[in-house]
Amino acid sequence: MKLQINLAQRIGAARGFQHAVDPLDPEQGLAQLAEAEARRAAEWETVLLVGDAETIAAARKWHEAVWNVELYARGLKDDPAGWERAIAQMSRARDAFYALARRDLGILGPPPPSGNWPRVWQQQDETN
Repeated sequence: MKLQINLAQRIGAARGFQHAVDPLDPEQGLAQLAEAEARRAAEWETVLLVGDAETIAAARKWHEAVWNVELYARGLKDDPAGWERAIAQMSRARDAFYALARRDLGILGPPPPSGNWPRVWQQQDETN
């Protein structure tokens, strides 16, 4: 999933969307995105094998959120505000999956906090 997210955000940057610093040409990136999706589909079987129903449901929501971001990368959606909402939804879905996966694995405590966009170092300097 992380590779798909990275590629989709980089292609989105080439299309003018925010949150990626290394734009990737859509023609080149879409081929890579297809390869990443094939890999995700194969690795998905492991989650189905070891995850409980709640974790699998959360993983599916994360997949769907990533696929929604990919619609922007593919040029099928082009609303900048929609892109922002899709990125935020993808982040929330990832966090929910991580929390449940950690529970399934017996890892105590919450997952690390998500990063916020734009990153602090990307925000415009404030003057007093």
